[in-house]
Amino acid sequence: MDTQSYLPVQPGVGMEENFLSLDDILLSHERLPTRIECTFPRLGFLEKSSDTQDIPEGTKMELPLWLAKGLYERKRRVLSVELPKVYKEGWRTVFNADSNVVDLHKMGPYYYGLGSQMLHFDSPENPEIAQTLVQTFIGRFRRTMDSSQNAYNEDTSALVERLDCLEKALFRSGQSGLNGFQSWEKGQASHLTASSLVLNYRKRKITDIQT
Repeated sequence: MDTQSYLPVQPGVGMEENFLSLDDILLSHERLPTRIECTFPRLGFLEKSSDTQDIPEGTKMELPLWLAKGLYERKRRVLSVELPKVYKEGWRTVFNADSNVVDLHKMGPYYYGLGSQMLHFDSPENPEIAQTLVQTFIGRFRRTMDSSQNAYNEDTSALVERLDCLEKALFRSGQSGLNGFQSWEKGQASHLTASSLVLNYRKRKITDIQT
């Protein structure tokens, strides 16, 4: 019987969110630079640098992702969202040149998750952002998994300190598979079990078929 008091819930994939996931809850509180496009009456107390009753049009302020998404409308301009610097052209050039040199944890630590959520907001740079996210993940994936498979029974803190949260989850999955295989090879385990990534993929496939 599993005695864990809390079973981790996997975060959503891409632009989807899982509101039972602690990672997605933390991601939703990441702050975004925004510009108010219409007056917000009687909400001046939210802007600490102002002593007015209202938030006037043109005010620039940082809002959490969940609030920016809730207020954003394509037809009615309530607010506009500015790209965080890590997704702008300058940093995209760095990622496209060699993504392995970048400390994603320092940049985020939800580089992939926040980048995917930024696609909710209309921007002419969205195709380039999406392309960079995919290429960055592909470019760093092999090194992440190689590191996880070559670090058996040793301190891995130095290996994961530069990783984004998604990459850390992949690293842990690789470590879990390695440890399970080593235990099985030594006769310390009765049988091999499927990876949680494989099980989750199968569940999604069954759901797709049923719908």
